[in-house]
Parts: sequence; structure tokens; C-alpha cells
Amino acid sequence: AGGCFWCTEAVFEPVGGVIDVVSGYAGGVEDSANYHEVSAGQTKHAEVIQITYDPNRVSLDKLFELFFHVAHDPTQVNRQGNDVGTQYRSAVFYANDEQKQAAASYIKMLNESGKFDKPIATALEPLNGFYTAEQDHQDFVRLNPNQPYVRAVAIPKVKKLEKEYGDILKD
Repeated sequence: AGGCFWCTEAVFEPVGGVIDVVSGYAGGVEDSANYHEVSAGQTKHAEVIQITYDPNRVSLDKLFELFFHVAHDPTQVNRQGNDVGTQYRSAVFYANDEQKQAAASYIKMLNESGKFDKPIATALEPLNGFYTAEQDHQDFVRLNPNQPYVRAVAIPKVKKLEKEYGDILKD
């Protein structure tokens, strides 16, 4: 979870070794996992993406690097830019202890590195369910490149990815 799922999905889709990226919701219950209720901030969900990747082509640490340095600002609490609310929180939803430890270690390294002016606010939360977002939210940036929010918020992140990580992108 790193703010609007349109933006985070757009950052990870072009990465070599990433097989699939699905926008969805986590942190709440299935009954309220829909865009209308989640975007109103009345559920415990966050907008999230689920990444399927080939660890022989891209490492988990590289995915963490992209998450923390390109996809969002991990020092903001319950917001990303003008998107405000717990549904836009920074979080890693882990499925097992190995994932939890990997994320905790990466966050510790970032905090100790001094790369950010503020401490990392990214929460570690157990993944108790992933609920796929509605179809019109899948591949949103690719399908709607001229939408005003996409142009203002998502495209600059994709441009940063291309500039700083062009060597790991799909052909």
C-alpha cells in the first residue's frame, strides 16, 4: 500500500521480472472491499497492489527499493500528496514471517541510512485477505494516460522509474 493504487501499479508493471500487478484492497473485510466504500475512508482497507514476480529476474530488495524510492513517499502518514486518509497509508501487507522480516530489515536499513529527512512511516500489517479492485481500476494508467490525475501524479513516477531504473525495465 502506497497511496493510490493506480500510481503504484504503474510503477511496477514495466519492471522486468514482474509477471503481474493487480490493484485491490487489504486491511479490511471482504464485505466493504469496493471503491465507493474504501475511497470514503469508512473501512479499514488500504488501496494496495499485489505483485507476482520471478525472483530469478528481480529481487524482493529491488521491489522494496522501487516501492520506497519511486512508488510513494514512505514518510507520510495516512496520505500521499493530496490523497488523504487511512486508505492511502503506506504499508507492507505480509503473508508470512519471512516477508515481515524482509520488510522490517529494509525499513530499518532505510531509517539508518539517512536517505529520508523523516522516519519511515510504512506499517507492517498481516495480510488477512486481498480483494481485487473493480475491473475499471486495473491497468488504469496504461489505459487512461491523459486522465488529469494520472498526468499529474502517476506519470511523474513512471518517468522517474524510466530515468533512474531504465536498465531493469521490460523491453
